[in-house]
Amino acid sequence: MSIRNNYTHTLWASCIGYVVQAIVINFAPLLFVMFNTSYGISYNKISLLITLIFFIQLTVDLICPSFIDKIGYRISVVAAHAFAAFGLILLAFLPDMLPNPYIGLLISLIFTSIGGGLIEVVVSPIVEACPHENKNGYMCLLHSFYCWGHVFVVLMGVGYFAIFGIENWRYLSLIFAIVPFLNIFYYLAVPIISLDEVALESTGKHSLSLGQLAQNKLFWLMFLLMFCAGACELSVSQWASALAEQGLNVSKTVGDLAGPLTFAVTMGTSRVVYSRFGSKISLEKYMLFCAVLCFASYLIISLSPFPFMSLIGCAICGWSVGVMWPGTYSMASASIKGGSTAMFAILALAGDLGCSVGPTVVGFVSDAMDNNLKIGILSAIIFSVIMIFGVLICINRKHRKSS
Repeated sequence: MSIRNNYTHTLWASCIGYVVQAIVINFAPLLFVMFNTSYGISYNKISLLITLIFFIQLTVDLICPSFIDKIGYRISVVAAHAFAAFGLILLAFLPDMLPNPYIGLLISLIFTSIGGGLIEVVVSPIVEACPHENKNGYMCLLHSFYCWGHVFVVLMGVGYFAIFGIENWRYLSLIFAIVPFLNIFYYLAVPIISLDEVALESTGKHSLSLGQLAQNKLFWLMFLLMFCAGACELSVSQWASALAEQGLNVSKTVGDLAGPLTFAVTMGTSRVVYSRFGSKISLEKYMLFCAVLCFASYLIISLSPFPFMSLIGCAICGWSVGVMWPGTYSMASASIKGGSTAMFAILALAGDLGCSVGPTVVGFVSDAMDNNLKIGILSAIIFSVIMIFGVLICINRKHRKSS
């Protein structure tokens, strides 16, 4: 079968798209210490960069529904990869070309953030619209590639810096730029249909508008679940390195490998396993199991007297949150008929908000409790509790509809 008619290629191009998003999100943080020492950029200014990246992604989530359906998925996803590639290329040159390196970093990361935000919004609808049978499984497989991309970036960065030195980071930025650049041509070749086309074909009606979604109570439940999915994930993964460094008294490099990398591997493995066997398991019931497991993992991380057990708790948490984000997308698509690109964009917005609020809660509580990170993480257990009750509502609703 020709690549232009084979939706399996669409899936693989989209998987590479999530690797690109992982590069965009995780590469620059590897260089923050170097930016501080080489360019003299203060950590306050670096914190502003992180805030800016988050703000741009939220802005992209908000404005995407107004134009993606108009210009089409293909143009949108190609533009996303072009922004990402251009931003990574600029990152290698612009800070050294401008009188103020910080401005160069700022401009470069604006481009990569726009690319990453667009990828987050448009890639999931592309895969959801594909005519595959096991949509839940494919959605989990798709999102697992963000995890593998994260692992790839960290291992590539650690290995490259060990061999060539961190002072040669600019070449690594150019190497990473090759990935989105080549994926542009892949996306230009594969077949792509929109959710609106799917809705017209199946129901004879256009997909739901943002206003129609806002009137749907079930949509707001999915919004809450996605918010909690992001919060459950980042509350631990964002602090996993610090937890490893404090608990095991190791260097930052070892802490990164023992903490966030382990978390990413177990999260990615969870998504791959569900993509393989998910067709035999009720998504809602598995989501409930994972929410309960997440609750338990927070208890292990926070209350265990042994540092190694806390790291095991991080690994368990990675597994438990793996299905939450893609699973919520799948539940929303299955239960809200005529779900649109706008639905995916606003759910992505909810997830990003959760990704910000969760780690912030952990940080504030930790500071209030004399830098006790374990108590900070324990406070974020509320997000898993909300997830448990939200999924129970979904299960009860599904049971009432079938009876």
